[in-house]
Amino acid sequence: MKFRPLHDRVVVKRLEGEEKTKGGIIIPDTAKEKPQEGEIVAVGSGARDEAGKLVPLDVKKGDRILFGKWSGTEVKIDGQDLLIMKESDIMGVIA
Repeated sequence: MKFRPLHDRVVVKRLEGEEKTKGGIIIPDTAKEKPQEGEIVAVGSGARDEAGKLVPLDVKKGDRILFGKWSGTEVKIDGQDLLIMKESDIMGVIA
């Protein structure tokens, strides 16, 4: 992928949701919610503070993250459905 987000933005690839419930019921595509878990594909250089100093991001490429249901902007890059969001939209990193 030849795309680099600017400043404090990250590019996220959604991880696929569960196909079945714990009870074994198969969920059709029309009833599925979009997953709120993803993997970071690319990160920007960081935000600038009030003094103009570059503050690096806390997340890095390859991190698995949780984000808000309505976070980010959906884009298609190189045939992949991706999200571009600010680091502040990320709720946490999954260890």
